[in-house]
Amino acid sequence: MTKIEKQSNTFIKPIIPTPPTHHHYKLGSLDELAPFWNVSVVLFFSQVNDQDQKFVVGLETSLEKTLTLLYPLAGRYVDETQIIDCNDEGVEFIHAKVNIKLQEILGSEMDPKLVDEFISFNTLAAHKLTSPLLSIQVTKFECGGVAIGVNATHKIVDASTLCTFLNVWAVINRENNEIEFSGPGFNSSSLFPARGIRRRTQPTISDDMLRKCTRKKYLFSESDISNIRANTTIASLSKVQLVMAILSKAFIDVDRAINKYSRECIIVHPMNIREKMASLIPSNSCGNLVAFCATKTDIYETTIELADVISESFKKSVNNLSKVHHDTEEGKCMVLDSMCQKVPESTHMIGISSWCKFPFYEVNFGFGKPIWAAPGTIPQKNSANLMDDARGNGIEAHVFLEVNYIPIFEESLKANVYRV
Repeated sequence: MTKIEKQSNTFIKPIIPTPPTHHHYKLGSLDELAPFWNVSVVLFFSQVNDQDQKFVVGLETSLEKTLTLLYPLAGRYVDETQIIDCNDEGVEFIHAKVNIKLQEILGSEMDPKLVDEFISFNTLAAHKLTSPLLSIQVTKFECGGVAIGVNATHKIVDASTLCTFLNVWAVINRENNEIEFSGPGFNSSSLFPARGIRRRTQPTISDDMLRKCTRKKYLFSESDISNIRANTTIASLSKVQLVMAILSKAFIDVDRAINKYSRECIIVHPMNIREKMASLIPSNSCGNLVAFCATKTDIYETTIELADVISESFKKSVNNLSKVHHDTEEGKCMVLDSMCQKVPESTHMIGISSWCKFPFYEVNFGFGKPIWAAPGTIPQKNSANLMDDARGNGIEAHVFLEVNYIPIFEESLKANVYRV
């Protein structure tokens, strides 16, 4: 039985206090629309030579320097005014140990729900003034391996921001210096200024849903993707679009089995807008900088037809973004409108996020790159989160769905992997 024991729990503050002129960070319009969810990832490292307290102290010291550069992370969210009070209250830092070896986590029979054990979930609640916006858990394995779990509020952090933070922190820890972050930092609010938007409804996570649903991991290896692509006629289809089509078909098959009939479906995919608009948004910009690509499907589409529709939807979205500037009303409205689309209750909605190409596997604290990177669970039914595999050629899909419908989902998945 896996048992994680916390050794210490502290708060890490910026090494240099945030100046009074920066004490209030106003959320941007895209941040305002972000849900009260957390964005989280766990990086697993095979071996850390220094296993004494100096190892942890080194991470804490480099984190202090990192928070000076990305200071909003050490603040607190104020819901009434939708600002981050950059008061240097600090981020939660947990040091823990686990009574198993890392290989037991990485085995083919591992339960992907175990990933969440290496993330601190309980203390993060972005709507509470006293809650940290960022929580980190460093867990040591018996074999010398280490898991670094990072959990942040979605109100100011998207997947790209999380990856940027990790890489900046890692470089500072590895080089043991005070490098200056060359990126723009948290600039989403200056790119897309606040509009006083408040989400009418927030995603609810009920105990009943958590009991009924589970997380599963499915690997699409490089050879799987090559074999599937060989059976398609769409030369420009990316591996992400291909996997999205296969997963969507499986979700649709489950929905058809539940309702005993086919209904219209919409596939919603958050799209990173950095470096995609006519005016430059640097790749290491921080904050929520996404637009939604929504693909509407007809009732009787096959997997190949789904792949074609998804591909065309992507091309249209990217093409439209490339023609507008973020600092114009047209550009701002295009991005905002994509996030505010209403989905009829009668429509089957599937959510698929892709973290592929984000350099999570490049994070190097000085003890090598991760041998596995896995996202934390986002408890949204009929959803999937895609990540590169360790070699970068395949894709791991982390799926969240009801336990009772896993056999139907996997039957469809198997048929499509081997017979598109």
